[in-house]
Amino acid sequence: MEDLTKVPQLMIKLFGLDLVFNTETILMSWIVMAALILFGFLATKKIGFLPNPFQVVGEFLVNAFYGLAEDALDEEMGRKYFPLICALFMFLLLSNWLGIIPKLSEPTKDLNTPLGLGIMGFFIAHYAGIKTKGFKKYAKEYFEPIFFMAPLNVIGELAKVISISFRLYGNIIGGAIIILVVSHLIYSLVLPPILVCFFSLFIGTIQAFVFTMLTLVYISVQVK
Repeated sequence: MEDLTKVPQLMIKLFGLDLVFNTETILMSWIVMAALILFGFLATKKIGFLPNPFQVVGEFLVNAFYGLAEDALDEEMGRKYFPLICALFMFLLLSNWLGIIPKLSEPTKDLNTPLGLGIMGFFIAHYAGIKTKGFKKYAKEYFEPIFFMAPLNVIGELAKVISISFRLYGNIIGGAIIILVVSHLIYSLVLPPILVCFFSLFIGTIQAFVFTMLTLVYISVQVK
């Protein structure tokens, strides 16, 4: 289990505080972002009536997530937030697929990644709610249906961050543990490659979509 328990770290002292960074997660995240930038460049390099494969994939993702954002929000807000939703899905999808490549690992296998994205979605959703409704109406909803329900409503909102983050983290790290255990038991003969494809491609795709849709739903709940 050393592959999971060994965490490469970079420690920086700043104002008397020890800041610890997981260098593997940072590197893997940079690889995913570089791949997304390259994909965007290739998809938009030569846009034509006969699209190249990258343009086809890009147009499919844009159309799909624009439609989902427009259905969950209205047309104006859907146009505003769909780039975030589409980019979030693409980042999570490539992050979950990265484990297929030997010597690389999923950034989402580190709790900091899904938790950070969950916190980001939380603040964006509540910012959208305040901007759309106004602070007075936004705050009033926490005291519904009865004023002393406010603490429970606050806890419920915070629980959404924990739920969405640990769901993604648990599925990715769980798949990594299963693959590692089975690999040691049968010496990486036939089954581990199949498990890698199953957890990375199938489960990874589903979890990326679920995380993205929940983020969209949280925004929709706040603005309506």
